[in-house]
Amino acid sequence: MALSGMRGLSVFISDIRNCQNKELERLRVDKELGNIRTRFKHEKASLYMIGWVLCGVKLGHTGVETSWNSGFAGLGYLFRECSCHDTLGLSPYEKKKYVWKMLYIYMLGYDVDFGHMEAVSLISAPKYPEKQVGYIVTSCLLNENHDFLRLAINTVRNDIIGRNETFQCLALTLVGNIGGREFAESLAPDVQKLLLSSSCRPLVRKKAALCLLRLFRKNPDVVNVDGWSDRMAQLLDERDLGVLTSSMSLLVALVSNNHEAYWSCLPKCVKTLERLARNQDIPQEYTYYGIPSPWLQVKTMRALQYFPTVEDPNTRRSLFEVLQRILMGTDVVKNVNKNNASHAVLFEALALVMHLDAEKEMMSQCVALLGKFIAVREPNIRYLGLENMTRMLMVTDVQDIIKRHQAQIITSLKDPDISIRRRALDLLYGMCDVSNAKDIVEELLQYLSTADFAMREELSLKAAILAEKFAPDLSWYVDVILQLIDKAGDFVSDDIWFRVVQFVTNNEDLQPYAAMKAREYLDKPAIHETMVKVSAYILGEYSHLLARRPGWSPREIFNIIHEKLPTVSTPTISILLSTYAKILMHTQPPDAELQKQIWAIFRKYESCIDAEIQQRAVEYLALSMKGAALMDILAEMPKFPERQSSLIRKAEDSEADTAEQSAIKLRAQQQTSNALVLTDQRPENGTQPAPQLGLVKVPTMTNTDESTSGQGLAHANGTLAVVDPQPRTSTPSPDLLGDLLGPLAIEGPPGTAPQSDPSVHSSLEGGSNLDALALAPVEEQTSTVQPIGDIGEKFRALCLKDSGVLYEDVYIQIGIKADWRGHHGRVILFLGNKNTAPLVSVQALILPPSHLKTELSLVPDTIPPRAQVQCPLEVVNLQPSRDSAVLDFSYKFGANVVNVKLRLPAVLNKFLQPILVSPEEFFPQWRSLSGPPLKLQEVVRGVRPMLLAEMTNLFSSLHLTVCPGLDPNANNLVVSTTFYSESTRAMLCLIRIETDPADRTQLRMTVASGDPALTFELKEFIKEQLISIPVPSRSPAPAMPPQAQPITPPTPASDPGAILAGLL
Repeated sequence: MALSGMRGLSVFISDIRNCQNKELERLRVDKELGNIRTRFKHEKASLYMIGWVLCGVKLGHTGVETSWNSGFAGLGYLFRECSCHDTLGLSPYEKKKYVWKMLYIYMLGYDVDFGHMEAVSLISAPKYPEKQVGYIVTSCLLNENHDFLRLAINTVRNDIIGRNETFQCLALTLVGNIGGREFAESLAPDVQKLLLSSSCRPLVRKKAALCLLRLFRKNPDVVNVDGWSDRMAQLLDERDLGVLTSSMSLLVALVSNNHEAYWSCLPKCVKTLERLARNQDIPQEYTYYGIPSPWLQVKTMRALQYFPTVEDPNTRRSLFEVLQRILMGTDVVKNVNKNNASHAVLFEALALVMHLDAEKEMMSQCVALLGKFIAVREPNIRYLGLENMTRMLMVTDVQDIIKRHQAQIITSLKDPDISIRRRALDLLYGMCDVSNAKDIVEELLQYLSTADFAMREELSLKAAILAEKFAPDLSWYVDVILQLIDKAGDFVSDDIWFRVVQFVTNNEDLQPYAAMKAREYLDKPAIHETMVKVSAYILGEYSHLLARRPGWSPREIFNIIHEKLPTVSTPTISILLSTYAKILMHTQPPDAELQKQIWAIFRKYESCIDAEIQQRAVEYLALSMKGAALMDILAEMPKFPERQSSLIRKAEDSEADTAEQSAIKLRAQQQTSNALVLTDQRPENGTQPAPQLGLVKVPTMTNTDESTSGQGLAHANGTLAVVDPQPRTSTPSPDLLGDLLGPLAIEGPPGTAPQSDPSVHSSLEGGSNLDALALAPVEEQTSTVQPIGDIGEKFRALCLKDSGVLYEDVYIQIGIKADWRGHHGRVILFLGNKNTAPLVSVQALILPPSHLKTELSLVPDTIPPRAQVQCPLEVVNLQPSRDSAVLDFSYKFGANVVNVKLRLPAVLNKFLQPILVSPEEFFPQWRSLSGPPLKLQEVVRGVRPMLLAEMTNLFSSLHLTVCPGLDPNANNLVVSTTFYSESTRAMLCLIRIETDPADRTQLRMTVASGDPALTFELKEFIKEQLISIPVPSRSPAPAMPPQAQPITPPTPASDPGAILAGLL
């Protein structure tokens, strides 16, 4: 701002700077405010004058007659007259000077509650100095809801549509800074015209683009951008990089709200990147340290990340060439500014590569480049390398490449900078799996002794979680947790030792080993109190298992534990009293001297001031006098029910910073704790152990039914319809997870004689008339909000993969990421708000069928603007069925209330695990499963014609494995898989497909398993897939004439194919 000639303003600023303390400054400011208020003494008269204008008073000195309907037009005219003719008694120079002083006082932090009218009136001044002051001070002092802004709307609009470019820039700056709703309603069309005008200078168009961006972000429902796809494509052809950069910022906001309407802009963005990467026609003023417009490169790649994919092969190839050039051309240099610019472009390119799911070779190159960054001396670059390598963990098939840099990451764990140490810890936590869990956990335990106190709690928690998730055997897990407690007892939460107690209690083979390790730590002269708790509990429960060993008598165990009693706190004394009671119970034959010692302790604490200790002492003393009855009363603790690890929940709640939310927290939510049901050693590759094929379960017929009551809900063509339940005769499966929502039966499994019901057809997907199968409309409710894209196609895609978009409209996007292990599944629902206003009254309810148990975590009532929340959903498969759960989801945005019912892709094939069987394994199983209902056969007609290779790929996507060499007929397929449920556990399933080369539209299918319901459901499921598989449209092939079947030569009796043919 030019202050030349304003001597009074310069003196005032000097006086403020020369004040010795805050009190003197306040006195000087109050004095100046009083002076300004006095100079504005005609302000009250001006307000009366405004009232006269509104009431239709004739103002003779201006020659204007107004009425109430003239409204604010009279006010604007009045202000113009006042500013031109000095009605208020102040010259333009004086008014400008006092308004500058008001702004300076406001910037110092003082309230300025007057003079706003004078600032607004300056906007109407015809000269630039006064108009500049008016625009600047108005944009600083007034917010979007201030009433005085209405007085300036007409003046601002006149400046925007005028021909004075300087006034246009001032007006656009004011509108962009304030961005109020009234400004958007009145001025957005004019700003759009200014942006598209070819007669305006680039400076004005650049400001118009940024102004429109601000209005759209602030009021997306007011600014009309319908049909702007072609206009944005036109703007992306702009040669001026200033206008192009501003337009790209606008495009980022538009595609983030609705990318479907801007597909035509995608090739333009790629061409822009090509132009920048090749440094073609880039002015020198837009080249920053040799990098062509890094800001535009970042914005362009950010816009491309909002498109799901790049379908055109030429465009995709050009884009990857540009990304390859960026990856190859980025290196660490000494110039800090150049490093900052080049790394900003590089890391945005890495994000785009991850988004596009590039080839493995390019992903390897990205990881290798980040590996170089984490090895340099510059701490900022090391930090960025670790942070982006953590984000790379979200990409599949990259974790093995990142493991190559494990040694360097562990070295970063000892870096002097604590922020780098935290990032290294996050990365190690995210990249850990069964192959490197031992090395990483041992490094964390070693580092624990020297780690900062600020990191020890987080370090202990993550080490405990990794040990639980990826333990090769439970004895190793017990060793790790006890070492953890020994080294960092003060930072180990109770949840950690609670968890190890659960493991020991639920695994009988582990109990003697855990007791031995607890005894070893108790023998140390000084141990942490947490170690006393866990050791006393384990020894009290299981020390009797080792009583025959030397040094393990009940008296010796009691003496070792009792030595710790004087050093522990009150809560631990309660645990020790329970341990004494357990030892006394396990002492057989009874030891009179030991009994006296323990009774003396109980009597001592009978008068303890602590109520918990007193109650335990009194009760244990009374119980211990009951003799043989004590064995029943103080029996061993029962096994704990299976449930989600509290450690993992705690880690999810404690992770708050961006990097952890983007990768670490996501991985923690995706990976279910296998240790919940771990009773044997886990295979090294971390996969589900293959079942013993010789132990096929053949249950009775009553095991296939589930008792239901009341009315159920059935899926019929994607809607919820009420059906009458069929009577069931068997006992339901035990509820191990405690379903919070209660079972809502959605068509139970078939009875003893499975029959297909055409009226109530439950399937993964129907035929072509079921395009919207995944969306069930709400009864008696209409909504103007329509989904984006085909809901049925999205559901079908998610049935074959584990991540993707389930539902999307203009306000929200619901994504899914799932992890299926055995009969357990963990589904993460990603609820993303696409708007700048919050979504309120958000509700989500899972309507599970009778064969699934579901437990959905708490869904927030409000989703903030541009935010994404994650809601984990636990799924347990109880028995085979083709029904799927329904997500009843609703929210409110403005006046729109949206309620949709979406089918969740927790379908039958999610609980299948492919397994390859040999002839030696296959034929005994096939013989043992003879005839219905364990073996069912059906001729399927209306099959979509496909080659055997296509059918093999289809089966592979459904987790079915084609076993070659088992059938002598090359036109047949033998398929195997393992089905997991709580009722069947791991059940082997065998399928034979016989095709007719002369007629690909029909085949014969035979399905066999050890469970009648599973056989029927799997047969129907495969039949639906063969009939309704979506294929791309193609020209019909000419009909092939029937060919005679070739005569196959006789096969020897020992040939597996001949044996199979005889069986079938």
